[in-house]
Amino acid sequence: MLTRNSLENYIGQLLSVDRFRDYAPNGLQVEGREEISIIATAVTASLAAIDAALAVGADALLVHHGYFWKNEAPAIRGTKKARIARLLNNDLNLFGYHLPLDAHAELGNNATLGALLGLTPTGRFAEQDMGWLGELAVPQTFAQFAATVESALGRTPLAIGDSDRLIRNVAWCTGGAQGYFHEAATRDIDCFITGEASEFVTHLARETGIAYLGAGHHATERGGIRALGDHLTHAFGLTVHHLDIPNPV
Repeated sequence: MLTRNSLENYIGQLLSVDRFRDYAPNGLQVEGREEISIIATAVTASLAAIDAALAVGADALLVHHGYFWKNEAPAIRGTKKARIARLLNNDLNLFGYHLPLDAHAELGNNATLGALLGLTPTGRFAEQDMGWLGELAVPQTFAQFAATVESALGRTPLAIGDSDRLIRNVAWCTGGAQGYFHEAATRDIDCFITGEASEFVTHLARETGIAYLGAGHHATERGGIRALGDHLTHAFGLTVHHLDIPNPV
C-alpha cells in the first residue's frame, strides 16, 4: 500500500514531469483518500472511466487526459461538475500525466506505439522532442503497413497516399499531432503517423509524396497509461485495472 503523496512523487520522478511545458497540471489533480492499494488506468478521465474505476474498487484513477486544461472555462459546472463531484463524493484520487507520458523513452505513448508497430527508434523531432523517428527492419508497401497498423490497434486508420509506396523510414507522434506533419515532412521519411487528421494533411501528403496515417487519437494513446500501470504493479505490487473505454476518435 502506498500513500497518495508517495505515488505522486514516484511517478513525477519516473516521468520527469518538471521538465515539460504542458497544457494541464501533471500529477495529482483531484485529491482523494490517502492510502492507495488499487489503481485504475484509462486514457481519459471521462465519467464512464470514473464509474468503471469505482466499480473495481480503485483508490486512484491514473489517466493521460485529465482536467484543468489551459484556456478552458474555470467554472465548475455541467459535465465538469459531474465528474469532479463523482470523484470527491467517492474519495477517489485523480492523477493526470499528459506530455510526460507521451515522451517517456520506455513507458510513453510514442515508445509503446513504435514497439507495437515494429519500429526501431532513430531520433526525435518537434517541440520538446515529442515527435519520434524510426525505421522498419523490413520495408512494407503503404497498403501493407496500413494493414499492420489496423491489426495492431484494432481500428482502420485513415490512409492517405500511394498504396504501393515502399515504407521504411517513419515519423510518428500519438494523439492530435497532425500539426507536426509540416516538420516531419522536412525529414527523410516515407510515412507519418498520428491519431487525427485536419483538412490540410491531404494536400501536404499528396504534394510531398509522404504517406499519412490517422490511426485514432484514443487508439494511439492506449499504450502509455497501460505501460505505466504495469510498471506500478511490478514496482509496488499494487493491483492495477486498465479500463479501455471505447472511443472511435
